Amino acid sequence: MIGYVTLGTNDLPRAAAFYDALFAEIGAKRLWDTDRGIGWGTAMNMPSLGLLKPFDGKPATVGNGTMVALMADSRAKVDALYKKAMELGATDEGPAGPRGEGFYAGYFRDPDGNKLVFFHFG
Repeated sequence: MIGYVTLGTNDLPRAAAFYDALFAEIGAKRLWDTDRGIGWGTAMNMPSLGLLKPFDGKPATVGNGTMVALMADSRAKVDALYKKAMELGATDEGPAGPRGEGFYAGYFRDPDGNKLVFFHFG
């Protein structure tokens, strides 16, 4: 159902370095790249994530209550991705660990303050 999600950035080069390194861990790559933004994914016909400078020219801001959830294929992968995000300068929003029956997740904010989570069911 989801085609893509976009998050705002005020520093595209910094955001690009963060997501290039983080998404390399899950086999995602740049699918498109313009002067306003970059999109990452595994294929154009699969869900993707984009980082954009806002179209209206105003500063990008973080949405209160907005979060992007990214699936991982194992708890170990959640641990590795959360650790990688921290190494790349992310801010902790809840370390990787169990969050109820069968749900394992690690929450963080990217360098622009956008909230994301890597999670695994099972």
